[in-house]
Amino acid sequence: MKIALLGYGRMGKEIEKIAISRGHEIVIKKDVDDTIDITLADVAIDFSVPNSAFNNISNCIQHNVPVISGTTGWLDRYEDAVALCKEKKGAFIYASNYSVGVNIFFELNKQLAKMMSNLKDYNISMEEIHHVKKLDAPSGTAITLAEGIIANSSKTAWELDKISSEEHIPIMAKRIPDVPGTHTVWYNSEVDTIEIKHTAHNRKGFALGAVIAAEWILDKTGIFSMKDVLNIG
Repeated sequence: MKIALLGYGRMGKEIEKIAISRGHEIVIKKDVDDTIDITLADVAIDFSVPNSAFNNISNCIQHNVPVISGTTGWLDRYEDAVALCKEKKGAFIYASNYSVGVNIFFELNKQLAKMMSNLKDYNISMEEIHHVKKLDAPSGTAITLAEGIIANSSKTAWELDKISSEEHIPIMAKRIPDVPGTHTVWYNSEVDTIEIKHTAHNRKGFALGAVIAAEWILDKTGIFSMKDVLNIG
């Protein structure tokens, strides 16, 4: 298939390698202000920047090109993208993380939250570690993990770099050179600690998942998630 890469940074270049190795063709490589003809592509993969993501996604949907987005920091416009996709009968996936392993981790996190929800002796906390060039904090992956806990426990919100409270989940965000992404969830009590952790060794897992999602969404209509792509949860 013919792929448009909307955003050609480190993730875009990794996606390009994976896509070509799987027999696909890259027909567009868009930087922030480039003018493109999106109709040249069968599908688009957006790993751009927060203030470009919604316009990229809208352009794809308006021209009936299925679009996969992994850009974080733009979700105040997510419902607008969903409404446009429904209106135009388009195809759209947003995920905070496309790694197959991370999406399995998301489901484990939800199940653990359910199991721990009535055990009040345990305090929940989270940590995410990324490379120093990551613009947003906490990461979209960490927010998704926190939302999974909130949906399955008495917690009502998350807070960045705060101490634990009865209602809130504290998320510690660290930036260290050359770390693709590490996410940890802790349940701490006076007598023990339960920990689940996902460590990415490189960006290949994120890129492969995005390409798999692009392959899956071709010829479909609707708003989907990686749970649909991987048939999990």
